[in-house]
Amino acid sequence: MKDDAFTRGTAPQGIVDSACLLDDSDPDIQSLRPEKLDDYVGQGDVVNTLKIAIEAALFRNEPLEHVLFHGPPGLGKTTLAHIIAREMNGRLTVTSGPALEKGGDLIGILTHLEEGDILFVDEIHRLPKTVEEFLYPAMEDFAVDFVFDKGIHARSHRYRLNRFTLVGATTRVGLLSAPLRDRFGLFRSLDFYNIEDLMHIIRRSAAILNVSIDEGGARNLALRSRGTPRIVNRLLKRVRDYAQVRGDGRISIDIVESALNLEGVDGKGLTHLDRRYLKTIIDYYHGGPVGIEAIAATLQEEADTLVDVIEPFLLKIGMVVRTSSGRKASESAFRHLGYAVQEKLF
Repeated sequence: MKDDAFTRGTAPQGIVDSACLLDDSDPDIQSLRPEKLDDYVGQGDVVNTLKIAIEAALFRNEPLEHVLFHGPPGLGKTTLAHIIAREMNGRLTVTSGPALEKGGDLIGILTHLEEGDILFVDEIHRLPKTVEEFLYPAMEDFAVDFVFDKGIHARSHRYRLNRFTLVGATTRVGLLSAPLRDRFGLFRSLDFYNIEDLMHIIRRSAAILNVSIDEGGARNLALRSRGTPRIVNRLLKRVRDYAQVRGDGRISIDIVESALNLEGVDGKGLTHLDRRYLKTIIDYYHGGPVGIEAIAATLQEEADTLVDVIEPFLLKIGMVVRTSSGRKASESAFRHLGYAVQEKLF
C-alpha cells in the first residue's frame, strides 16, 4: 500500500498533542496499528457499522460511501482510514486540511486517484472554502469542473474521476460546513476508551514490542493514559525504556509509577500543561468562570490547542465545567491539586 503524505508544520511535541508527531512514523508505532477490523480494540458501534458497510460495498463491487470520523485526537481515526483501505483493497492517499491551500492542490490529488482508492483528509474542518467547493461535485458525481480563460472567453470543462472513497477526520465537527457534512454517507463519533480496552491494547502492544508487563502495571498505565490509545502506546514506550535502564526489563506497577512521575504524568493522566491550565483558573481567576482566550493569554498557549487537546479529557473526567460565562474549575479539580474547596464557587 502506497501513502502520499502531505506533512504539516511542526509543533511543540509532548505526551499529549493534536498533530501527528514524528514518533507516529516510528517503526514501533507503525507496527502497533491493527491492520484489520477484527484486530481493532474498542469503538464497538463504529467497527460494526464499518464491517457491514464494507461487506455490502464489496458485495456490490462499489466504492464505500464517504466516511467522516470525529472525536478527540489519538482515538484511532487515522488507523481506521488505513484499515478501510486494506479491507477495500484500495490504495490510501493521505493529506490534511491545512496542506490543501489551493483548489489545484486538491485537483492534483483527485485526478491521480484510481478506481476504489481511499483519500484520507485529516483536520478536514480546516479546508479553505475555495478548496472545499471542489469537493462537492467530486464526492457526489465523481467529477471536477475546470474553468479556462477569463471574462467573455471563460469556458468550463468537467473532468470525470475514478470512483473513490473520501475518509475525513476532525476534532471539531461543529466547524464543518453543513454542505460538506451532509455529503458523507457514514458519520461516526469516536469516544474515549475504557480501562479494560486500554489494558487490552497495552497487552497487545507489549507483546509486539517484546516487553513483559504484569496486570498491575497494565492497569496503572491504562489509568494514566487519558482514555487514548495513541497516548497509551507512547507511555508504554517510555515505561519500557525506563524498565530496561533502571529495572530488569519487566514492567511492574512500581516501574510505571516511577517512569510516569518522571514524565510528569500523574495518577489521573494529567500532564504539566493540564495542571497549569487548572491552576491558572484557580489561582488567577479564583476558580472561574473565565473565557478561554483569557486562559490562553495567561498560559501563552494557542486557544485552539487548549480546546482541542487539553479540554476534552478534563471535561470528560469532570475537572472543568463549561458555562455560558466561561470555564470553571470543578470541586474535584480543587481537591486533586490540593486546594481547599471554596464552597461559594459551586
